[in-house]
Amino acid sequence: MDLFEAMEHRHAVRSYEDRPIAPEAREALLACIAQCNRESGLHIQLVLDEPRGFGGLPAHYGKFSGVKNYIALIGKKSPNLEEACGYYGEKIVLRAQQLGLNTCWVAMTYSKVKTAFQIAPGEKLCLVIAVGHGTTQGAGHPVKQPEEVSKADSPVPDWFQRGVRAALLAPTAMNQQKFTFTLQGGSVAAKAGTGFYTKVDLGIAKYHFEIGAGTAQFRWAP
Repeated sequence: MDLFEAMEHRHAVRSYEDRPIAPEAREALLACIAQCNRESGLHIQLVLDEPRGFGGLPAHYGKFSGVKNYIALIGKKSPNLEEACGYYGEKIVLRAQQLGLNTCWVAMTYSKVKTAFQIAPGEKLCLVIAVGHGTTQGAGHPVKQPEEVSKADSPVPDWFQRGVRAALLAPTAMNQQKFTFTLQGGSVAAKAGTGFYTKVDLGIAKYHFEIGAGTAQFRWAP
């Protein structure tokens, strides 16, 4: 499964089997997390066999069941933290999909178990990602039309269209898809809308855009 196939097959899954992540998949996931931490300076951690984070009322409200493994997205407090967590968190999500695992981004409907992960001084927990073997593969959700989330002078290059289509496959909080990609010559400006976790959503969508468009085709506008 290549990354584009992983994007197409990935859906949010909230119910998980009582089955551990196999050692090979666990090691591959840890290697991906370590690489993301090296690139980003984040402090992302894999939490295994820890049911308390999804054992209380918040998880019940979020309709989660059987979650014992999750990825804690942690980093130094900064204006860019949420976008970085979205971008690198989605890298891990798609790697998990390639490994035959299911995932779900979780912003509020979990309990913070302080002994489950380490938060250094000056850092904060941004959000978590449930991971494991889902009882289903999840289902797709309605998406906006490309022209609703992009702007470009015609003719529009194929690579930009592919990037926008890939971005529309990105998971976003409450499926709001509040982001805009604007083609400006050879550069692309990406902007988050207003709402809950839109900066996280923008990071996720930017990673998807890169996969669809190809990073050799453009540069991000400052």
